[in-house]
Amino acid sequence: MTGPGAMDEVLVLGARGMLGTDLMAALAREEIPARGADLPEVDVTDPDAMAAALGAGPVINCAAWTDVEAAEEHEERARQVNADAVAALGRQAAARGLYVLHVSTDFVFDGRAAPYAEDAVPNPLGAYGRSKLAGERGLAASGCRHAILRLQWTYGRAGRHFVSKVAALARTRDRIRVVNDQVGSATATTEAAAALVALLRARAEGLFHFAAGGAGSRFDVAQVVVDRLGLSCVVEPCGSDAFPSRVRRPPDSRFDCARIRGVLPGPVRGWREVLEEYLEDGP
Repeated sequence: MTGPGAMDEVLVLGARGMLGTDLMAALAREEIPARGADLPEVDVTDPDAMAAALGAGPVINCAAWTDVEAAEEHEERARQVNADAVAALGRQAAARGLYVLHVSTDFVFDGRAAPYAEDAVPNPLGAYGRSKLAGERGLAASGCRHAILRLQWTYGRAGRHFVSKVAALARTRDRIRVVNDQVGSATATTEAAAALVALLRARAEGLFHFAAGGAGSRFDVAQVVVDRLGLSCVVEPCGSDAFPSRVRRPPDSRFDCARIRGVLPGPVRGWREVLEEYLEDGP
């Protein structure tokens, strides 16, 4: 640090992904020095590449294998990215005295006991969730100072996600079917990025849950998308069994976000309000 309130340069892993893009923008707005790293320049599964990438400042890890479907076929590869690389990062950070802020997911839960507080017992239903839970545990065992932020149902300008898929389908079809038996909170990556900045400034440690306020089904989210975009497509509710999949998703992902509210500089905004603002400029 160079002066009162100054911060060493932050290394953001996965800086060109959906969350990483908004995080880099948030750090710039807050005038926090940051350096982004992503594939192909830095492979988080390569210990030598990671050792060379680390600096003297904190690390925020947004890098992840996020293809939930593909993880079922390539669980070992998902584990290398989401678990082994995270544990290795933690060990290197511990050796250098660096603080790590790591992003995880609601998929560590089975969706049967929501709302989930941080001390809820994880029980992932699939390969993706298992790999992310193993990453959390590997980081915790590494001995570095760290915080883990679990997120859910994220959407943003820099990636493909549920909101953009619904918008694309609704623009080309008269009607679409969307499940109404999966419940959670659609959470903008801009809001998640702001939460990460708050945790970074506080050098908070331990587990935290963050999601936009309130909750709704996938059907509810899709209806907001179609209505706000002024599309004529009819959204029909259905059960998850209408879309057979190898992936078992948690049916109810709601978080108890009481702990992180003590770190955030302001209230948690509702998911509808934030989603409607996002849709004003189109998904």
